[in-house]
Amino acid sequence: MAASTAEPEGQIRDRARGKDSDTGGEGAGPLDSETGTTTIADGVVSKVAGIAAREVPGVHDLGGGATRALGGASRALGIGDERSQGVSVEVGEREAAVDLVVVVEYGESVPQVANQIRENVSKRIEGITGLHVTEVNIAVNDLFFPGDEQPEQIEQSRVA
Repeated sequence: MAASTAEPEGQIRDRARGKDSDTGGEGAGPLDSETGTTTIADGVVSKVAGIAAREVPGVHDLGGGATRALGGASRALGIGDERSQGVSVEVGEREAAVDLVVVVEYGESVPQVANQIRENVSKRIEGITGLHVTEVNIAVNDLFFPGDEQPEQIEQSRVA
């Protein structure tokens, strides 16, 4: 005689397909359904993270000095995407981890800015992609002081 705790056969099949019979939802997360699977590219998560980090007050820019210089040159040529500059991600089927290199404005509390970045990046990635953010690592590599940026020199044309 079968024990009373045995699962009905249909629930066993559902669980094998990733369906959680207790909640009626998918155990694999919001990116899987009965009609297919959705995958999110690393570049998508990078852009979301970069935009979300820049939304935080006190963040001047993302990326190291060399990265920012190369980003400026590539933007001038019309290539590259500054939204993912200073961002690296690792994306799995259900989770994402984010590493950011940040320039903070002078006078801002670095710990407070870092916490706000973590909160906003996690909220945006989870809301837009459905991926769970396991960690947001932040490296503050510079402070921005007002007046640090030199106005761009206007190049004069050699031909009239």
